[in-house]
Amino acid sequence: MRLYLSALNPTDSVTHGFLPAAEALGWDVTILTDQPDRYAPAGSRVEAIETDVRDARAMIDVIARHHRPDVIFSNSDHIQAETALAAAYFGLPGKDWRACVTAKNKALTRRELTRQGVESVRSVRLTPGARLPFPAVVKPAQGVASEDVVLVRDDEELARAIVPGRAMVAEEYLEGPLYTLETLGDGRNRQVLGGFRTTLGPLPHFAEERLDWCPRDEPHIEKALDAIGIGFGACHTEYVVTADGPRIIEVNYRVIGDNCDLLMADFLGIPLFEWILRVHAGEAAPQPPALAGSRDGHCATLSLMAERPGTVTQAPPTYASDGLWHQPIRKVGDTIEITGTNRDYLGIVRAIGPSRDEVDTAIEGFLRDNPWVVA
Repeated sequence: MRLYLSALNPTDSVTHGFLPAAEALGWDVTILTDQPDRYAPAGSRVEAIETDVRDARAMIDVIARHHRPDVIFSNSDHIQAETALAAAYFGLPGKDWRACVTAKNKALTRRELTRQGVESVRSVRLTPGARLPFPAVVKPAQGVASEDVVLVRDDEELARAIVPGRAMVAEEYLEGPLYTLETLGDGRNRQVLGGFRTTLGPLPHFAEERLDWCPRDEPHIEKALDAIGIGFGACHTEYVVTADGPRIIEVNYRVIGDNCDLLMADFLGIPLFEWILRVHAGEAAPQPPALAGSRDGHCATLSLMAERPGTVTQAPPTYASDGLWHQPIRKVGDTIEITGTNRDYLGIVRAIGPSRDEVDTAIEGFLRDNPWVVA
């Protein structure tokens, strides 16, 4: 089997998830990327080919001149539609490119959910001099995570929130607890893998600081996914439970990131990344055995946020032992500027334990013994 994996920046999901999964399946891997030097280290069986992965035609041309493809897949937010078009060109299983475009574009997501009567959240594309009812949330129309997402309360804050040269949208501020729904579908059936409760940093930004395992049965969210056309592959959906019921924040047509995918695989005891790749090879989506009944225990990820600008003078190493993992993002000597977004992450700790209290104790003990220092 030959897997073509399209990618931009290297991520833990690819490096520690999908590439080891492909190796475990015995597949040959070709990475199509605009950054080949950051992949395929010496001695690796993985090959990397420089490709304009933001152009489906370029991907198709490279693949056609190389080995015959069996699977064409991406976990990148930015190139789902392009990868789906490449898979369709070669007659391989893949996502509906239209669903990829709709999910990626916040304005199109709102439009489709309103058009199909799933939910109505006030949302407008920002134009110069636009007048808004405040408070409102301003975000890039095709942004990722919490980058450049900000709560604005007046025209002055609105002017500061707009990023020159980027298409921006403004949405009504949805108040309530934030959750995620993690799913995997094969085009016929969509399985719910679970979900997390998300703790955000202080407003006006929306940086995700902690995610705790908290699966919920939310038919409304599955109805929203149906409306967008998401039934194939992994999907990470964020939603708020408002006083009027659940409302979509955004639909990320990929597996959850920031080490939560690695955590979920370990917590549920499933080969999650292999499952996702096998779905893209045309196999049925397995049902996680843990969802047939209750799953004892707790798991969480904690993003270690820099609290002050400066230079990293002390950084704990990578760690994995006794149900706790630490993955550094920064290193000694890095310069830190506080942005209120995930660009402030120093590292990520993930932990599994019999209860939330024991998970908290393990995380607190690790951080006490292994502090990050920014001076």
